[in-house]
Amino acid sequence: MKYVIGIDLGTSAVKLLLVNKIGDVVQEISKDYPLIQEKTGYSEQDPRSWVDQTVAGLSDLLKDFDGNKEDIEGISFSGQMHGLVLLDENNAVLRNAILWNDTRTTEQCKQIYNTLGEDRLLEITKNPALEGFTLPKILWVKEHEPALYAKAKTFLLPKDYLRYRLTGEMHMEYSDAAGTLLLNVREKQWSGEICDLLGIDSALCPPLVESHAEVGKITAEIAAATGLADSTPVFAGGADNACGAIGSGILDDGKTLCSIGTSGVVLSYESGNDKDFQGKVHYFNHGAPNAYYTMGVTLAAGYSLSWFKDVFAQDESFEDLVAEVGSVPVGANGLLFTPYVVGERTPHADAAIRASFIGMDSSHQRKDFVRAVMEGITFSLNESIDIFRKNGKIIDTIVSTGGGTKNEDWLQMQADIFDAKIVKLSSEQGPGMGAAMLAAYGCGWFDSLKDCADEFLKVDKEFLPNRDRVNAYKKLFAIYQDVYGQTKNLNKQLLEYRK
Repeated sequence: MKYVIGIDLGTSAVKLLLVNKIGDVVQEISKDYPLIQEKTGYSEQDPRSWVDQTVAGLSDLLKDFDGNKEDIEGISFSGQMHGLVLLDENNAVLRNAILWNDTRTTEQCKQIYNTLGEDRLLEITKNPALEGFTLPKILWVKEHEPALYAKAKTFLLPKDYLRYRLTGEMHMEYSDAAGTLLLNVREKQWSGEICDLLGIDSALCPPLVESHAEVGKITAEIAAATGLADSTPVFAGGADNACGAIGSGILDDGKTLCSIGTSGVVLSYESGNDKDFQGKVHYFNHGAPNAYYTMGVTLAAGYSLSWFKDVFAQDESFEDLVAEVGSVPVGANGLLFTPYVVGERTPHADAAIRASFIGMDSSHQRKDFVRAVMEGITFSLNESIDIFRKNGKIIDTIVSTGGGTKNEDWLQMQADIFDAKIVKLSSEQGPGMGAAMLAAYGCGWFDSLKDCADEFLKVDKEFLPNRDRVNAYKKLFAIYQDVYGQTKNLNKQLLEYRK
């Protein structure tokens, strides 16, 4: 039997999957590493910890592997997006990586808009200037750490640095490059215009490759430390969201991913780069060849439900908390929740907005509140789907992953609110599986990523929308959309009372 390894470099841990030729996960290893948060809004990591833990994970993976090491035919990667790794002329790390969830760069985002203009930025990058992206981080280092910045010769994103350390070869692929705010997404090349206007040397930007491209072999040093063959091919990989889409089979027009974790993501496949979403949703290059994806984000999806549990049902399991949701009618008996407990991203990008329960009365029971929270999370995700559809996208099939699949009432709720068929996969490995699929495709096991998905991914259950509930939810969704505008100013006034 032949195998590939998918490495998913996350924010809290690196996850490694050993996958065989029919898509079975033969072994899984996870190794964690710390966040460094020296100030409010700062979020950093030591890139060397990613390397150390990945090497340790590979060693553990190979320790119990009973095949020949040459049977592992490829390795590829998924990685946390946007993080800035700066290297000097000797390719040594200059400072801790500044991560995607670091929010120190508000002034740099304003600088980008003031210099380029919002319309021109959207025209080139198809995305707004947000604190999480890489370009504002580069500008922050340039302004606040000029001596260090003067030593910088290259920047990489997290998984690209990890891959460099395993191969000695330096590249960045398009799906991650699209999240830097330096890539011309349509032309698939670094934007000389953005670099020139903001005083950034374009030589900082590494060579670009396709996600499935073979970019090197495992070095002799890494082979000795892990047990891998030093002839093992390494493939570029993709951004975590792109790999999550691949690992969920989002490889056709009409197919969409709904992932409910701490935050929530709605991601839809795009075969072209010609749509204009006016910056309301993200628009990135896909890990699949010559494809793109659009994406909306709910900041507190699963987190809204875990917050409710922690405050009102701390000693109960999630299963007990949601057990009676199916007995509550659509609309939670007139109770509505907006999941803005940490602000919102799509479509409002408002850090100051806060959550609301609307319509409470003395007849409401806890199960009504639980259903209202679940409906509110799903309404927020539906805001992204609504934007997609209003811009001409047909969305008929949605693969649901994460916490939203743990309860069948919630899966049916998604079908009814999204007005689409909801698919639950039998095995959910997300970005790590997407990375393994890129390696399998790169190795030539399949003629296309879609062929790979057909072999690797199996459907467990499907949920179809109920027309009566769809119509009821459409009316409720209109009320939900009105709450933001009605509460925005109230929340601003309440800011001074927050501790």
